[in-house]
Amino acid sequence: MHNPIIQIETLSIELSGNPILKDISLSVDEGEYVSIIGPNGAGKTTLIKCLAGIHRNWEGSIQISKKPFNDYDSKTLARLQSYVPQAEGRTNPLTVQEFVTLGRYPHLSPFTTLNAADYIAIDEAIARAELQDFRHRKMNTLSGGERQMAFIAAALAQGTKILLLDEPSTFLDYRHQAEIADLLKKACREQGITVIAVHHDVNTAAACSDRIYALKEGSVIFSGTPSETAHSKILETIYDTEFITLPSSSRALPFVIAGGAV
Repeated sequence: MHNPIIQIETLSIELSGNPILKDISLSVDEGEYVSIIGPNGAGKTTLIKCLAGIHRNWEGSIQISKKPFNDYDSKTLARLQSYVPQAEGRTNPLTVQEFVTLGRYPHLSPFTTLNAADYIAIDEAIARAELQDFRHRKMNTLSGGERQMAFIAAALAQGTKILLLDEPSTFLDYRHQAEIADLLKKACREQGITVIAVHHDVNTAAACSDRIYALKEGSVIFSGTPSETAHSKILETIYDTEFITLPSSSRALPFVIAGGAV
């Protein structure tokens, strides 16, 4: 039985006079992990930013929990969904614990302070991201992967039903890519958080997701399960290049690589 937490209908947006998204329609069920894939310039980041409320000059309809997006004020929206942007060398002088604590502010009023529930949420988020040994380290002393884990921990501490991520593991080494993928899968499977993530790598998307949407030139051109996505002909249509599928002994899905890579 489907229980959509996000419903998008005929979403379109222009940025600087250029059409970026064109009549996007999709839905995401509560507790589902949905990946957005597609070539550069397909509109993936713009779609996530529309859902996060960064872009608001769109046309069409976005509903969250069956309520129109524009009916939410910013604080209520921040209690429903959290957003992690691309890892692009962002640094700040806060400690990891101070930074993760920022995730609790949507739950505070101007005259209240952190309570026991807030501290529990902060500690649990730090533990889930396995950052206990880093909690007193300054963010600007961490590696890119460690910083990205801290950003995700802050989003988890926010205590939202929906987690939006824009290429959460791009630019990171393989170990941190695997750690972030594992953290996000556990957030979805164990905590019931709905995850919507833009993924640059098709194999990562297939390994993590319940469902995959592919964008191309601002439109949805494919949606399906990971097994339905991991076919060379489907991927060739999405990316305009040849793909090869390789069987894997460690997982049910094949690995896919661009044909020119072998």
